[in-house]
Amino acid sequence: MPEVQALAERLHEVLAGGRLDALDVLQFSSLKTYAPRPQEVLGRAIERVGRRGKFVVLELSGPRLLLHLSQGGRVDVEDPPKSTRPRGAVLRIRCSERPSVLVKEFGRERKAGWWVLAAGDDGPLARLGPEATSEGFAAWLRDSDDARRVHTILRDQRTVAGIGRGYSDDVLHHARLSPYAALAKLPAGERDRLVAAIHEVLDEALRVERLRAGGLPAKIGNHFEVHGRYGKPCPRCGDDLRRVNYESHEVTYCPTCQTGGRRLSDRRLDRLVR
Repeated sequence: MPEVQALAERLHEVLAGGRLDALDVLQFSSLKTYAPRPQEVLGRAIERVGRRGKFVVLELSGPRLLLHLSQGGRVDVEDPPKSTRPRGAVLRIRCSERPSVLVKEFGRERKAGWWVLAAGDDGPLARLGPEATSEGFAAWLRDSDDARRVHTILRDQRTVAGIGRGYSDDVLHHARLSPYAALAKLPAGERDRLVAAIHEVLDEALRVERLRAGGLPAKIGNHFEVHGRYGKPCPRCGDDLRRVNYESHEVTYCPTCQTGGRRLSDRRLDRLVR
């Protein structure tokens, strides 16, 4: 959420009030809808640029254009506008008397995408849970008997929109909770601590992200406290941070602060040291 919210605010300053002149499709598979066609929304005014979950939302006087950057997507604000096709280019948005906006993607997964939605169609937004810092989600966390691990819940965009892997690590570290903690077993005090940690971690990250200018550069997430910092000292106690590896991601945690000194089972690492 912090990266996408701050990006949406910067894009609003660049694009709001402009007329949408062109949507240059630079990677065909990135377009996730077939109706309306992109040509059908050209000429419309961009009323505002906002965010829902991890989606950037361009409001077009009824229809909407959604952008999702996934893990490797980035954005360049091109001033003056460009017409080149750099490596990894996904989509270029061109507006009258405005800089162009280039969506591009690093890596091989090619998961960044965009949607053209008709008025009243929520598309992928319909599947999203409440926003991470909303009162509704805070109430759900305090009352829910969901038996899943908290880390799993925070990564599930259908349960809560906008946290993801990196901030899940930082939130649980901030709250002094194990990544393996089950929500249903948490007492009221720990649930309150979790709610407070979500707000504090995301609010601070948003403050940092708002210091950026332009689009979204290649290097992001450099303000994480523990995520991706395996082997480095815990910023709270100084103990070495540990990790648990999964097929698609890893979880970073501090044994001293979060698990009572216990190292969590890591199947990949455990196989290597047998």
